[in-house]
Amino acid sequence: MHRETLRYYERRGLLATPERSPGGHRIYPEEAVTALRIIKAAQRLGFTLDEISDLLDVGRHRHGKRPNAGLRAQAVAKLAEVDARIADLQTIRANVVSALDAGCDDLAICGSTSCCPLPFVDIATAGSTERTAADLEEPASS
Repeated sequence: MHRETLRYYERRGLLATPERSPGGHRIYPEEAVTALRIIKAAQRLGFTLDEISDLLDVGRHRHGKRPNAGLRAQAVAKLAEVDARIADLQTIRANVVSALDAGCDDLAICGSTSCCPLPFVDIATAGSTERTAADLEEPASS
């Protein structure tokens, strides 16, 4: 692991600031190695550093009390997020396959035809009111 990554994790509070040798070198305890393994494993599962920080904080503040449901709740939320991203990617894939199957070579031409398989209208109007070509024209200068 790059030393700047270690310093960054220290600044963020993911790793405790280690003791130093008489020569000024950082001496990381075994707990730091465990924390790094946990951080990297959580990143591979898709957790952000902010989410990892929250999970580590929950673990640090338990002090022998019964386990906190924070990890489970965050894992369930992460799974829902991953499932939503997979669904989005499957939709994108299906649209690209449709465009390839239809022989789309030029987006400008394809997008202006009613038989275009790409969801230009759906994308342009998603989350907003329907707009016409006149709405997109620039106002005439006076």
